[in-house]
Amino acid sequence: MRGFISALAAILMAIPAAAQDTGDAANAGGKLYKIETVAEGLHFPWSLAFLPDGDMLVTERDGRLRVIRDGELLEEPVKGVPPVYVKDQAGLFDIALHPQFALNGMVFLSYAHGDDGANRTRVARARFDEEALELKDLEVIFEADPAKDTPVHFGGRMAFLPDGTLLVTLGDGFEYREQAQILSNHLGTIVRINPDGSVPGDNPFRGRKGAKPEIWSYGHRNVQGILFDPATGRVYAHEHGPRGGDEINIIEKGKNYGWPLATYGIDYSGAKITPYTEFEGTEQPLVYWVPSIAPSGMTLYRGRAFPEWDGDLLVSALAGRKVQRVDMENGEVAGQQPLFEGLDQRIRDIRTGPDGFLYLLTDAEPTEDNPAGGQVLRVRPK
Repeated sequence: MRGFISALAAILMAIPAAAQDTGDAANAGGKLYKIETVAEGLHFPWSLAFLPDGDMLVTERDGRLRVIRDGELLEEPVKGVPPVYVKDQAGLFDIALHPQFALNGMVFLSYAHGDDGANRTRVARARFDEEALELKDLEVIFEADPAKDTPVHFGGRMAFLPDGTLLVTLGDGFEYREQAQILSNHLGTIVRINPDGSVPGDNPFRGRKGAKPEIWSYGHRNVQGILFDPATGRVYAHEHGPRGGDEINIIEKGKNYGWPLATYGIDYSGAKITPYTEFEGTEQPLVYWVPSIAPSGMTLYRGRAFPEWDGDLLVSALAGRKVQRVDMENGEVAGQQPLFEGLDQRIRDIRTGPDGFLYLLTDAEPTEDNPAGGQVLRVRPK
């Protein structure tokens, strides 16, 4: 029976019958789109994964993993989630499915671990038992070194590469930004590991004395979006700047992305962080934003529902309260366009669903003034 229901759910996922229409519609390149509510009542939803049977897994920053099944948010959270340090920006972050999830049921979680005095980003893997709503055989496969005493700038986004290795983004800890230029620690880096946590043999700093072998790239501030584009072989990542200086970068093995030697932003006090927007030996961003939009999630849209956006980067934004479309033509930026500003919501993540529609996570929790709290929204052509 469960198999029949799962198959039916996968079919129904492509139609909006179970969703509540928000009434928000706008013109997108000459076509109308509609935004529908898929689920609400969430506490700061952070990430979303689509299962082969049509279920969705949603992480909440306060440490819960939730299931949307047959168009409904299940009241019972998934059991077996590891203990999570929750404060300010700390909490449960990303969820990623193993490339062979249909065979092994393996999921990967990134989260903050520790306490106020010593905390860090961790990655754990476990087998998701859909019937029992439980993570089983949980194993911590990576933790950032060293621990820090700030509850901010954890990174925490993940992306699998075609060879099965996993990229994990790690923030600079805010007060430790100079460490992003030092290879003896993980702060301000993107690391690459095997699914069991071991270090791939071709990592760029493996074997270098004093360098962390997991590091893939460095000189990052707080990477909040990362993806691999199969069509071009590129890895795109974006990161928060301070006041201004948010960036999208093309991530390459062993490269230095400049923070804090070079930035287009300034410190929150208004002081200069560095006199340089470019610095020898560091990479220039593909795109940067001044003032800051506070980028959060990102998807590269491939689909027939919105042919005008095919191949474009869509970046969710917190302070910007929108999705920023970065029009990509032949690998270059051809222009930008704000989307979904009418929602007037902080948007934590954006994903392309298997139905070709877009899914947004709003950064909120249920309150008296906002009983809907955090939502999963679906964008489809009207």
